[in-house]
Parts: sequence; C-alpha cells; structure tokens
Amino acid sequence: MTAGAARDPLPVWLRLGRVSNLPTVWTNAMAGAAVAGGEPWSPVTFLTGLALSFLYVGGMYLNDAFDAAIDARERPGRPIPAGEVAPETVFALGFALLLMGLMALAAALALPSADSGLAAMVAGVGLAGAIVLYDWRHKGNPISPLLMGLCRVLAYLVAGLAAVAHPDPALWLLGLVGLGWLVGLTYAAKQEAFDRLDRVWPLAFLAAPLLYGLARLDAGPLAWLLLLGLGAWLGFALFLLQRRAEGDVPRAVVSLIAGIALVDALFLATVGVGSAAFAAVGCFALTLLLQRWVSGT
Repeated sequence: MTAGAARDPLPVWLRLGRVSNLPTVWTNAMAGAAVAGGEPWSPVTFLTGLALSFLYVGGMYLNDAFDAAIDARERPGRPIPAGEVAPETVFALGFALLLMGLMALAAALALPSADSGLAAMVAGVGLAGAIVLYDWRHKGNPISPLLMGLCRVLAYLVAGLAAVAHPDPALWLLGLVGLGWLVGLTYAAKQEAFDRLDRVWPLAFLAAPLLYGLARLDAGPLAWLLLLGLGAWLGFALFLLQRRAEGDVPRAVVSLIAGIALVDALFLATVGVGSAAFAAVGCFALTLLLQRWVSGT
C-alpha cells in the first residue's frame, strides 16, 4: 500500500465499493417489498436494504480482488494494481461484508413485524453465492450478463420474500423485467475497458421495462410520466453508445446503472406507492450526483 493511501484510505474503499451506486440497491429493496405486497417503508425493508447494501459493496470488493491481474493490464489505475491496497485485504473485507449482509438480513427477519423467514434467508444465501460466482467467472464468460442480472433479480426476491411470507406473483415478473435491463447494461459494461461496443442486439433487453410500463398504462399519470422519463433516459444512453466518441461507453454505462432507480420508480408507481416512487426518483438523482464524486464502474 502506498503512503498516500495510508494517509487517506477512505476514498480507496469508496472507489472499490462503487458506493455511488448504492441508491439503486435501496430502490431494489423498496420495489421488491412493494410489488410483493409489503410495505416499502417498514423496519424490515429498511434492514433488508442495509443487508443488500453490504452484499453489494462486498461484491464490488471481490470483483476487484478477482480481477486484479486483468485490471493490471486493462485498468492500471484501479486501487489494487495501483498499489493502494493489497488484494488479500480486499478479499478478506469482501467476504466479511457478504457475511455482514446475511447477518443484517437475519436481523430483519427476526423483527417482531417480520412476516417471513426461511425463504428470504435462502434467497439471501443464493444472492451471496451468485455474487461470488459472477466475480470469480465473469471475465470471458459469455453468460456473465445473465449472472449479473441474476444478482439483481435475487435482490428483488430477497426484499419481497422478507416483506411478506406469500408474495404477489408480480414479484417474479418484476425480477424478469429487471433481468432484461441488467443483461443489456452488463453487456455494455463488458465493453467499457475498450471504450467500444462490438454488437448492438444485446441492448434490446433494455426495452423490457418499457414494455412492462406500456402494459401497465392503467396505473395512472405518475406511471405514464415515469415511463416517458425512463424512455428518454434510455434514449440518451443509447445515443452515447451509438456515437462512441471517447468516453461515451463508460458514460452510458454509469447512466444505465443510475437508470435502475428509474426502473424501480416505474415498478413502484404501477403498484400505487407514489411516495416510494418519488423517493426512487430522488435516488436516481442522488446516484448521478454521487457518480460525479465516486466512479460508478
């Protein structure tokens, strides 16, 4: 570790954890709980969101730890290849955070107001396993976008299963729609190190939330507005990917990551939880703001 890192270690840990993207994890928790038929503002959902945050940051740490050798060639400015932190330390903290996430989830399920238990815990363990699998085997893996999408799907399921013992079947539809967005996003992110996009067709998966929104236009004006906003934001990201000027692909990727919160806002609006939908829009704005300080990739 360099002397500069020892004097000021906090930015290193923030960059390793991509903490600017955490608001999108919080909206996952709210959306999963609300679509399942639960309460997005309950203590159970709050603790579940905390658990998912630990799991997310732990996964980001492990991502850099597993990718240290590749980053040394392709992204030498990342904290590990730059010598700011030892990979062994990042591995230890990453697995510790996964454990903390599962402990926080267990605490949520132990609350007197909790209406669930084993199924949510199984989903949480499955999420931790999917995170490790993705981090370990995502480079050069043609199905890595599906693995990353599965991680977010499981985040929705953890939140929904923690909120209610018998979730609404719409929770599974939410997972599939969210999977589409994540598959398209992860494909674009795989090209980021080269600042180019080889193929376009995988980006079609990004249309899944728009199709969902069109099918739910009966949900009211807020859902319409959010559908239009999401469509405009997706159009902006696709414009960057199509233009492909220097820096456009990374910029599009972080834009699509922030867009997860808009997708969740649309989900929340379609189930009539306007307050949480507005909060998700706020999380979208917060993600964009934080990404100016801590890179989202």
